[in-house]
Amino acid sequence: MIAEIGHFALVLALCVALVQAVVPLMGANRGWASWMAVAGPASSLQFLFIAVAFGALTNAYVTSDFSVMNVAQNSHTEKPMLYKVAGVWGNHEGSLLLWITILALFGFAVTLFGRNLPPGLKSRALSVQAMISVGFLAFILLTSNPFARLEPPPMDGNGLNPMLQDPGLAFHPPMLYLGYVGFSMAFSFAIAALLEGRVDAAWARWVRPWTLAAWIFLTGGIILGSWWAYYTLGWGGWWYWDPVENASFMPWLAGTALLHSAVVVEKRDALKSWTILLAIVAFGFSLLGTFLVRSGVLTSVHAFATDPARGVFVLLLLCLAVGGSFTLYAMRAPAMKMGGLFSPISREGALLLNNVLMATGAATVLLGTLYPLIADALNLGKVSVGPPFFNAVFLPLMAPMVVVMAVGPMMAWKRGDLAGVLGRLKFAAAIALGGAMLVWFLQGGSAGPWWTGIGFALALWLGLGTLLDLAERIRLFQAPGEALGRAARLPRSSWGMVLAHLGVAVFIVGLTASSAWTTERIQSQKIGETVTVGGFGITLTGVHEVPGPNYTASRASFDISKDGSVIDVMQPEKRTYRMPPRPTTTAAIRSGLLGDLYVVIGDADPKGGYVTRLYFNPCIPWLWAGGALLVIGGLISLGDRRHRIGAPAQAATRRVAA
Repeated sequence: MIAEIGHFALVLALCVALVQAVVPLMGANRGWASWMAVAGPASSLQFLFIAVAFGALTNAYVTSDFSVMNVAQNSHTEKPMLYKVAGVWGNHEGSLLLWITILALFGFAVTLFGRNLPPGLKSRALSVQAMISVGFLAFILLTSNPFARLEPPPMDGNGLNPMLQDPGLAFHPPMLYLGYVGFSMAFSFAIAALLEGRVDAAWARWVRPWTLAAWIFLTGGIILGSWWAYYTLGWGGWWYWDPVENASFMPWLAGTALLHSAVVVEKRDALKSWTILLAIVAFGFSLLGTFLVRSGVLTSVHAFATDPARGVFVLLLLCLAVGGSFTLYAMRAPAMKMGGLFSPISREGALLLNNVLMATGAATVLLGTLYPLIADALNLGKVSVGPPFFNAVFLPLMAPMVVVMAVGPMMAWKRGDLAGVLGRLKFAAAIALGGAMLVWFLQGGSAGPWWTGIGFALALWLGLGTLLDLAERIRLFQAPGEALGRAARLPRSSWGMVLAHLGVAVFIVGLTASSAWTTERIQSQKIGETVTVGGFGITLTGVHEVPGPNYTASRASFDISKDGSVIDVMQPEKRTYRMPPRPTTTAAIRSGLLGDLYVVIGDADPKGGYVTRLYFNPCIPWLWAGGALLVIGGLISLGDRRHRIGAPAQAATRRVAA
């Protein structure tokens, strides 16, 4: 009965979404306040119905109701409760319902926290949001019903993919979806602005917190996903340029550009048309990722569906949303006023240059991701585009972007003094150059990769430039006694920028060191045998069977020694799940400031040994630390008073009058 209530709630949500998509938009076009007022209650009611449906599916998983086909295919009575709940979104139908739930949540959040929005803009944005909901609610009801019954119900289910039975995967997809779907709100505001024919500083002030919230969640989701791949898959890496990894990275790049572009609109009333385009592209990339994992064109742990009919439905939604928005953009964008003018050498110019570099990087990733699929569809043969292509093409685009990141915040608006800024940064440049030379010397000159010095120089340049900019803002060197008070009065957005830019610098250190200096040993290792990796002696002392809640594991014990003394014991596992019967690998990781020792146990060999994979990954914890600083910086910026208040009262009043 609860499953039927959930299904009926989705039907009611579709009806409400249809009303929300039509009535407020007509009211905004004709100036009917009563019709515009429908948007808020309709958004709240739609979220209520979808939340009931999501709760009904969660209840089916928690109670192991195997009469629901979705539960029977993706759960099992022996699964721990955490993974029963995570199983709700560990499949196509459930993850799609989560997608729709988050979509409705953002619309509901605008209803709650957007009271200072002009009625016309708010009603148009919520109508556009409802149009997206209509498409996905129709998709789930017509092709992907999560409440379909199974008769007769089995005693037990098939179980969830063992690779997904991990705490990281319990939290990674919801956070990633909050980012993916969150960009729908920026998209809705952009389309509403095109329909209204007005983009100004007030619009940028309203759209920034929603974009920033989506960016924070997407950043956290990507970092969690890479961390899960690192410690769960057992291959010692954290990013492989997988097509679905790329599908999350492209909206992140577009969203990052959108955040910075919106600042220029707010401060200088410039780049309006470009900002609207970025909002459309960011959500378009999110829809593209949804298509890739549900169309059957990919075979991946990330892929949920292999039914081409579902893929055609998502492709149709993608074409309607992106094609329709680009058509509207082509019609309305040329009529927008250009806004404030600025010199190429200015803060606006630096932000625009970084925008162009990030957009070019996103286009490069898009080309590398889609080209093999296009070549296969056109019978041009199987083409593989892997890490060598992306590393050779994408990373050089990011190097000048990092250089500009240190210079841009120190430039003046409208017209800057580049020579003066570079003069103030000469200390940072000298240290960066010295750091590059030191790295080159320590790695034995040409014995190591030539680009490691460049990576460390970029990290030092950005980190020191960011700290120097902060020091100038608080007048640390001019008035040290007042610096603390000035620091306390800095806007939270300024502190958020400082932490985020420092996070990028820290991330570059981890990326460079782990890519250049990772040590790897793969061998057959017998009990009592010692292998040396990264200065550590690693001795296999035994392998024994241990039971798990729904698996059995071969757990190995390794003594870790340094300078002849045992300093740790590491215990990786090779697990075999009962349902579905599938093996997985769980690595043992010893983290430190200078790097990770990474140990994996494999199968036994006929000679009495075990296949072991041993890695030392230098500075790889700096990757996660850099990602954490990005998220923290975003959260601090989101708490800025200007985001809580919204647009200036004068601008808001002027728009209401209009």
